[in-house]
Amino acid sequence: MKKGILTGILLFGIFFGAGNLIFPPALGVNSGENFWPAILGFVVSGVGIAIITLIVGTLNPNGYGAELDEKVSPLYSTVYLVLLYASIGPLFAIPRTAATAFDIGVEPLVKNSTLPWLLIFTIIYFGCAFLLAINPTKILDRVGKILTPIFAVLIIVLIIFGVMKFNGSNPVADTYLTPSLAFGTGFIEGYNTLDALASVAFCIIAMSALKQLGFKDKKEFLSSVWIAGLVTAIGFSILYVGLGLLGNKFSISTEVLENTKVNKGAYVLSEAARGIFGNFGGIFLGIMVILTCFTTTVGLIVATSEFFNKKFPQFSYKIYTIIFTLVGFAIANIGLQDVIKFSIPMLLFLYPITITLVIIVIVNKYVALSKIGMQLTMGVVTLISILSVVGSTLEISLLTNIISKLPLAAQSLEWLVPVLICIIISLVLPNRQKGKIYDFGEL
Repeated sequence: MKKGILTGILLFGIFFGAGNLIFPPALGVNSGENFWPAILGFVVSGVGIAIITLIVGTLNPNGYGAELDEKVSPLYSTVYLVLLYASIGPLFAIPRTAATAFDIGVEPLVKNSTLPWLLIFTIIYFGCAFLLAINPTKILDRVGKILTPIFAVLIIVLIIFGVMKFNGSNPVADTYLTPSLAFGTGFIEGYNTLDALASVAFCIIAMSALKQLGFKDKKEFLSSVWIAGLVTAIGFSILYVGLGLLGNKFSISTEVLENTKVNKGAYVLSEAARGIFGNFGGIFLGIMVILTCFTTTVGLIVATSEFFNKKFPQFSYKIYTIIFTLVGFAIANIGLQDVIKFSIPMLLFLYPITITLVIIVIVNKYVALSKIGMQLTMGVVTLISILSVVGSTLEISLLTNIISKLPLAAQSLEWLVPVLICIIISLVLPNRQKGKIYDFGEL
């Protein structure tokens, strides 16, 4: 049990980062009286799907790449994984953690200065992250046992004092007007955490951490995997609901609400800390946010570098670590709001594919599915994701009208029914095969 708890704390530390901090309070601000269905949708996608993805991936020693190679094709596997790791790595998630740490933790303290503080901060931030990431075998001790407990306690303190102190309200945003809309919007907002995508990558870190701890048999390993998943899920759920309640009870002026350049989640955290702790609030918040984001940055650099080194071994792990640290540093200097804006289309494309992959892997462990059927299923969800993202991003009415006619489109789950139909078809098509069962003898 101790091994599972230690691994769970490590995973919580590297998972919980920028998006986990800023999106729940923003949801709390926008959802008003429909907060509970909204936060439920957020937890279902941000916690439930992410943890299931993590556990399923950890139960395969070779991760999701091996599952896709076998069930779909090596080419599809490579393209999907490269896009996913690029998204949770240097292009979006890594720079977002640094930009969030600066926007919330540093910028309010230096906003009247003429020095290029974002540049100065990111040089120091990414320099420290690189020094930890360059030796991934030490990540359990440095992140799991030291940094994670510190930032978790600081967040809980802010939530408790904030929920007790504030009791305001804000107007409900259009997409939260009914419980059904609130749940669907909360579900999509959960995508922004990147956690289900990160689970595909972090299951490799989980496997590595579990191997370091050692196991006497398969039973102990499997129980530790489930305990680690449970610890991570509980930690996430508590903080998500707490941060959401903080945003829900914190009143924001109309001027700030209507300002699209202001990140509402970051604003709530900043102002709440100052309202609770006064002049010390900025320092308190700065320490909390920087530690929270920093642990995720380290984990993402490690996971992304290990993947690319294994997939494309022409370069060493160290070279990939340097490249991804520098790319993350460069993009972080664009600013938080722009990084979030550019990442949304890729998230909306990758999330349905990732969830479908997890469903197929789980079903195939118990039922034989046709390889042609599984290829069809992944092809259909990929096509729907492309049409949905292109239609909404480029505002092509023909595509958005087609997508809107699919079942559950109002709940942003337009891909789900077609996927389930394809899986049912996979039960009867020829060339059926059952997923492999691994004995983990090497552990």
